[in-house]
Amino acid sequence: MLEAPDAALTYETGVEIQARSQWQYSRRRFMRHRLAMASLVVLLAIFLAGAFAPWVAPYSFDEIDLQNSSSPPTLDGFHIFGTDLIGRDYFSRVIFGIRTSAQVALIVALLATMIGVVVGGLAGYYSASVDNLLMRFTDLILTLPGLAVLLCAAALIGNGSPNRIAVILALLFWTYLARIIRGTFLSLREKEYVEAAKAAGAGDLRIMVRHMLPNAIGPIVVSATLIVGLAILTEAVLGFLGFGIQPPTPTLGKLIADGEDAGTNLWWLVTFPGLTIVLILLCVNFVGDGLRDALDPTQRRVRE
Repeated sequence: MLEAPDAALTYETGVEIQARSQWQYSRRRFMRHRLAMASLVVLLAIFLAGAFAPWVAPYSFDEIDLQNSSSPPTLDGFHIFGTDLIGRDYFSRVIFGIRTSAQVALIVALLATMIGVVVGGLAGYYSASVDNLLMRFTDLILTLPGLAVLLCAAALIGNGSPNRIAVILALLFWTYLARIIRGTFLSLREKEYVEAAKAAGAGDLRIMVRHMLPNAIGPIVVSATLIVGLAILTEAVLGFLGFGIQPPTPTLGKLIADGEDAGTNLWWLVTFPGLTIVLILLCVNFVGDGLRDALDPTQRRVRE
């Protein structure tokens, strides 16, 4: 009687062969993506600096020093991003602005992902009537002029609150993820293990949560990552237009608007908040690319 190849190899060499799971392969692929790993480190450093802003920032975001007003970037007094028209340290204000923008972005990513997964999963799993109802509602949200709706909603119900602005953004950002999850569930519901689960008497909720959702985690994670960058950019646009989070809470978009109002002579008031937004968006996109390559089974090399 022939032994299994792995058992024979274990018997002859004395080395135990351990099979790697899907998550181990995904982790290895992501860690080999050097640009994604470097971007992840930079992104975590930026977000951690914002999370611990009261301890990282050398000054309070509203501390006024009229003797150092309109000072260009200098190491004297650690004003490395300069000061604004009333002497507030701009490095400290950028750090606190990152804190506010990151808070909004994470709330948007969480809420939009939850709504998108629920709507897309139900539409992809159930019959044509449920699918048509949910997808027509999704198409209706997609046809709305996004910027106009955001401006009106932020002005009427936002009240300059970070949490309210985050909820408004989440109610508009879930649609693309819902369409992706719908397509994924349409494919997964025809798989053999889903038919086997139905034959075993498993309920619809158990099948979707225990069997289909883990196999759709790749698109969910990648989309949630990209929503973070989109939320930061959109919140900055709202702040720049004056419809976002209101003072005294600093945000990156409002800092750029304040710098633009100050004129071109105080170039650092626009440059450093703008570069911060660009750096965050680049890191988010590179991390998203790395996650997509790591979690997509079709991207795996044969030799791995």
